[in-house]
Amino acid sequence: MSIASAARVVIDLDVPGPTISRHLYGHFAEHLGRCIYGGFYVGEDSELPHEGGIRLDVVEALRALQIPNLRWPGGCFADEYHWQDGIGPKADRPSMINTHWGNVEENNHFGTHEFMALCELLGADPYVNGNVGSGTVQEMSEWVEYLTRDGDSPMVRRRKANGRDEPWKVPFWGIGNEAWGCGGNMRAEAYADLARRYATFCRDHGDNKLYRIAAGAADDDLAWTEALMKAISCLGCGRDPKNIFQAVSFHYYTVAGTWENKGSATDFDLADYYRTIIKAQDIERVIRGHSAVMDAYDPERKVGLVLDEWGTWWDVEPGTNPGFLFQQNAMRDALVASLHFDVFHRHAERLVMANIAQTVNVLQAMLLTDDDDGLVRTPTYHVFEMNKGHHDAVSVPVHVVEQPAPYELDGERMELVSASASVKDGRALISISNLDPVASLDVVLDLRGAEIREPSGRLLTASKPQAYNTVGEPGAVAPVRLRVEPEPRGLRVTLPPHSFATVSSAI
Repeated sequence: MSIASAARVVIDLDVPGPTISRHLYGHFAEHLGRCIYGGFYVGEDSELPHEGGIRLDVVEALRALQIPNLRWPGGCFADEYHWQDGIGPKADRPSMINTHWGNVEENNHFGTHEFMALCELLGADPYVNGNVGSGTVQEMSEWVEYLTRDGDSPMVRRRKANGRDEPWKVPFWGIGNEAWGCGGNMRAEAYADLARRYATFCRDHGDNKLYRIAAGAADDDLAWTEALMKAISCLGCGRDPKNIFQAVSFHYYTVAGTWENKGSATDFDLADYYRTIIKAQDIERVIRGHSAVMDAYDPERKVGLVLDEWGTWWDVEPGTNPGFLFQQNAMRDALVASLHFDVFHRHAERLVMANIAQTVNVLQAMLLTDDDDGLVRTPTYHVFEMNKGHHDAVSVPVHVVEQPAPYELDGERMELVSASASVKDGRALISISNLDPVASLDVVLDLRGAEIREPSGRLLTASKPQAYNTVGEPGAVAPVRLRVEPEPRGLRVTLPPHSFATVSSAI
């Protein structure tokens, strides 16, 4: 470890900003690898504790995160999923081939009713992603009716025959997925017209109001976002863009290498680490770009921006199915999550939802399970748990006014300090990351505008950025108490290399 660096972070506790929607801490569960089958769902014959086949230790662990929403059934899978194959008696449900992810056969035992039961167990709002790529407008319209309509209708009668009398509340609805790629290889303008059509027939039934989300861009494809905004706005004609769809999405993965050679989740050197953090920090530029395009067509910000797939993407673990996207989750991944959340908090006026990919056993997962009773909380899980006090809190300005010089690699700069803060229910919560992999950081938290009382801190770090948790060593990366000292300007903390911390205080 090298000599400690110093930083000063000014936090204006009395200057309220936009509310940080809890939905920025959303999750994603696709029929991919062992996310659904073997992750969330173990079947009704399993010896593991379950409710209707839903694995209860997974539910318990996720309830501790207070997860706000869950996106399902995809992803790319959504555009080959036909919902009517996943309802009714399980013995009568036809099987299908998951052509996107491993060409494995699925029995459709986890379908609409099982997903809605999972959301109820989690206390999470359902985010259902409809099939535009290989489906029909009628199919999607009838799915909305089946889920959300009360009274009497053909789909209501069918739902009741399958054991559910009352309609569900479904607030979030996706109009396809990655229409520029696996969702149909469409041009932006062609998809924009389809999105208008599909969204029109996704009706609001009774008091269920759908928040319709158009499938948006990859990374910084601003032209795609502009095509969607043009499709719902006419710059002064008086049309309310919220009448068609209420949000546009985009996807952004932290891929430090190339798509053909992404690199290992755990076997990496310092240069790989720096490249990863630089790529993760670039999410701020991308969000600013999409926001600027949207502002031109929607200056009142009535249309939301949704990042419904984000996270690290590494090569799969050796010996696992390449189509299952199973990767380990190290301290480096936790820091990618922590700095993403700082960016999300800063852009909470336009960014209304984000969904990490994915919740269990796939990509940057919260939980890893085995076929027996093993359950591992990943380093990323702990970032979500430590940050849950930001849910629906009011963001406040944070200024890193003194910090170590940025690291430079191949002409790109990597900031070594990331921070954000919020206020809710008479408490302030400050999140701060020391992204330097080799040097500790002495931080003065210059707190202005409120008196602080009884501060406390938590720290997430590890012996090295490559550290991760296993069934045999579940606490290799886990939160510990952080010493918080008074300082004339506010508080002082010392952060080890590659660490994430939260400081909470009554105000």
